[in-house]
Amino acid sequence: MVAVRTSPNSSPSAEWICCLDKRPSERSGEDVDIILSRLKEVKAFHRFPPPLLLQICACAFYECLEKGITLFRQGDIGTSWYAVLSGSLDVKVSETANHQDAVTICTLGIGTAFGESILDNTPRHATIVSRETSELLRIEQREFKSLWEVRDNRLLKLLRAAVLYGALSMSFNHMIRPEICFRWCFGFILQIPSEKLQRAGKVLRNAILSRAPHMIRDRKYHLKTYRQCCVGTELVDWLVLQSACVLTRSHAVGMWQVLLEERVLNHVDQELGFQDKYLFYRFLDDEDEDTPLPSEEEKRESEEELPENILFLAQIGPDALLRMILRKLPGQRTGDDLEIIYDELLHIKALAHLSNTVKRELASVVIFESHAKAGTVLFNQGEEGTSWYIIQKGSVNVVIYGKGVVCTLHEGDDFGKLALVTDSPRAASIVLREDNCHFLRVDKEDFNRILRDVEANTVRLKEHDQAVLVLEKSPRASTLGSIKYTVISGTPEKILEHFLETMRMDIHPSEPGSVDDFVLMHCVFMPNTQLCPLLMAQYPFCLYFPEKFEYALNNKRRALILAMRWANTHTYLLQEEPAPISFLEELYGSLSNDSRMLRALKDLVPDLEKIVKLHSEEAKATKKKTLIRQFSNGEERLQKKQPIRNQDDILLKVYCIDHTYTTIRIAVATTGREVISTVADKLSTTEELVLVHLSSAGEKQILKPNDVSVFSALSINGRLFACPRDQLNNLTPLPDQEGPTAGSMSTFELMSSKDLAYQMTLFDWELFSCMHEHELLYHTFGRQNFRRTTANLDLFLRRFNQVQLWVVTEVCLCGQLSKRVQLLKKFIKIAAHCREFKNLNSFFAIIMGMSNPAVSRLSQSWEKLPSKFKKFYAEFENMMDPSRNHRSYRLTVTKLEPPIIPFMPLLLKDMTFTHEGNKTFTDNMVNYEKMRIIANTIRQVRHCRSQPFNPDICQPNKNQAEVRAYVRKLCVIDNQRALTQLSYRLEPRRT
Repeated sequence: MVAVRTSPNSSPSAEWICCLDKRPSERSGEDVDIILSRLKEVKAFHRFPPPLLLQICACAFYECLEKGITLFRQGDIGTSWYAVLSGSLDVKVSETANHQDAVTICTLGIGTAFGESILDNTPRHATIVSRETSELLRIEQREFKSLWEVRDNRLLKLLRAAVLYGALSMSFNHMIRPEICFRWCFGFILQIPSEKLQRAGKVLRNAILSRAPHMIRDRKYHLKTYRQCCVGTELVDWLVLQSACVLTRSHAVGMWQVLLEERVLNHVDQELGFQDKYLFYRFLDDEDEDTPLPSEEEKRESEEELPENILFLAQIGPDALLRMILRKLPGQRTGDDLEIIYDELLHIKALAHLSNTVKRELASVVIFESHAKAGTVLFNQGEEGTSWYIIQKGSVNVVIYGKGVVCTLHEGDDFGKLALVTDSPRAASIVLREDNCHFLRVDKEDFNRILRDVEANTVRLKEHDQAVLVLEKSPRASTLGSIKYTVISGTPEKILEHFLETMRMDIHPSEPGSVDDFVLMHCVFMPNTQLCPLLMAQYPFCLYFPEKFEYALNNKRRALILAMRWANTHTYLLQEEPAPISFLEELYGSLSNDSRMLRALKDLVPDLEKIVKLHSEEAKATKKKTLIRQFSNGEERLQKKQPIRNQDDILLKVYCIDHTYTTIRIAVATTGREVISTVADKLSTTEELVLVHLSSAGEKQILKPNDVSVFSALSINGRLFACPRDQLNNLTPLPDQEGPTAGSMSTFELMSSKDLAYQMTLFDWELFSCMHEHELLYHTFGRQNFRRTTANLDLFLRRFNQVQLWVVTEVCLCGQLSKRVQLLKKFIKIAAHCREFKNLNSFFAIIMGMSNPAVSRLSQSWEKLPSKFKKFYAEFENMMDPSRNHRSYRLTVTKLEPPIIPFMPLLLKDMTFTHEGNKTFTDNMVNYEKMRIIANTIRQVRHCRSQPFNPDICQPNKNQAEVRAYVRKLCVIDNQRALTQLSYRLEPRRT
């Protein structure tokens, strides 16, 4: 061991150093007081009781290290325990025990304590080197053991609280086995709980002692008694029952893991991960034998604080669970662990282009790495590439010599892959841009192995030396035990051919199967005009050759099953094209003829006949165009909604610069170019006009000539204008675009909150039911590419915005403080009932309206809101938490049974994320992996509507018609600037 102690200065501030330099037997009471006053300046010692602190002052020594001094080396037998008073030290670990191979795995800062190995004379786990001039408090082995023997429980608890503000940088270097890093970062370094988490632990302990005191008691196991312990499974059971925001048992495990990481809860044998098993855990307060039971006043306070603390833990629990899993060695991860990691990887931008098979492989090898300090260099330009990184939290700067910072990478971005792929040096340095950054890391060996495995499991089929189909061996065997292949990419024709060849013959057309993705997604890469002839060609006519009879019969059956599933999926969309109807009629004719000779096909005749009859009759009926007025403000809003179809007509008002308007009748799928042409004809003008969407705030958006269904994309109070391009600057909003000038609280405050939520749910379900699942595709890939309308989806999204703005409008137009508080309570009640009815779309709209800056800034109104409603609102806000890709919302939805009205903007975000992160075509072949991911999202919508809505979930009151009329005619202000101004009139800025 090499250490340097500097001579104390003669200044008064160094008086305590002189006192520490004295032998313990020579220190006077005044010396101890001087040392005590200095130690009290270090927050880590605040929790130490005065008798223990005085003992430390009586036996501790002062140590000062200059920069670069080695305090002790890995493998040395320890002689002292240390606490850092100033400066910082690097922890270096070598897996080979060769000091030259040692790698820095973390940095110790002010308040950290280390050196407990002196209790059992085990070798030092690491080498400690001063990073800068550092002051240490040192206690020699004999005195430390004496303190431990007298105060083992309390000292253990307090030493775990020996880290002050961070100064702790965890870096699980690839050269060091993870278990060594974990031992260091979660055993050797002892951590102080944050005040908030310490309070949360105390509240939960007091609540358990109040509600289920039998859970905390002395327990015996293998003839040994463990004081005041809880069992892991009992803690999970208890927590799940306390609140609806604890969604699953694994969610509860994550919440307890938060307390375990902070050492507010401890495993009796110092295990680092919380487990839902018969294992013993002890609260920090129970480590001390003389900790009193909570008083009645403390129990009452804990009962009041319990929902808030459970909600807080529920928000951060999933992250802790993921960290705990990622810190496990790959071989120790369970199937459930891998599913949790895989689910996390599904929503990372940098991995969007990878197949699900590769993501599952990554889930088994990815490692968690975190760094606490901005400015930390992750690796330097020119170094050998050893790992690929994905940013899970925080941001980094990419620095190139001579150029400085060339770009910044954020959450979801990746770096370091190029050096691994090309086996070349790092092309840039990576420097942390902010504190507390988290990364997912894949090491070079695993990275290369996964690439090799993917290549080895990939089959490429070629025709004329060109790849036409790429298949990947599935990691899961099929039900028949044979090897199963998944389509990764291919030409449209070859993909169709593959599915027909591999389709199971024992499935019914209504059952889900592997071809479901194709049926949902084919319109992206193979329109109906191309699909129908190909399907007909797959239905062979020749059955006269015995050697080909079975083959031809199976081909017929497969083509029929696929055609019927296709027709059932597209429903009324097929009636808008002549080709599909003609194809179905031709196919039915061929099947009718064949079934007379082939009994094996007779079971499919009734199903196909029913489909053909339905589509043929509806196709004739739809030739009569329906006139749509659903985007008007008239009484039509009160009628039950019907799906808007491409061939329907709409009456559309288009305004001129002088606020006069002309009404035109156009088809729903009319383009912007056709609207302009019709308006010009109506106005008898030869001027070149542009079509403009003018918002109530005066914002102008020129619509493109090829935009389809331009009317459906209007904002709530937006209007369409047509004018010459040179007069754009003269356009002004209409007076009625400003919205209401007085609130409608007097109307709806007398209505039951439950009735309002029920009628809102009825209306939302009508809109949701009208939306065809293919509209999600048209919205994602661009409806102009399909010449199809998304009017039903647009109406549903418009409703979300309308409800959100209704909340903000009503609050900002309510001038009386007491009335505003009543309004907030009313909206929280309506949101609660919407959640009860599984109407998550309106539920989110209301909560997002309440979190709008124009409402959230009204501090006087929120202060007067009863605490009960504040807790409800906080719980609702937790469901909106966007962290980890809205994990809280997704977990909530998985617990619900259909019918469900989902939060549609999030589903669209998922589809857009997949679309923009992956090419539709790669090497002139369809990227079928992308199709599969988007199809899975669409199936979520299908699942939500898989059961009919029950209108009897609420018994309506006498004023049902009045409530119904109100919720379908919400008047709002959609100008955020105007709403903010109204908000400041209610509660001006505080100076």
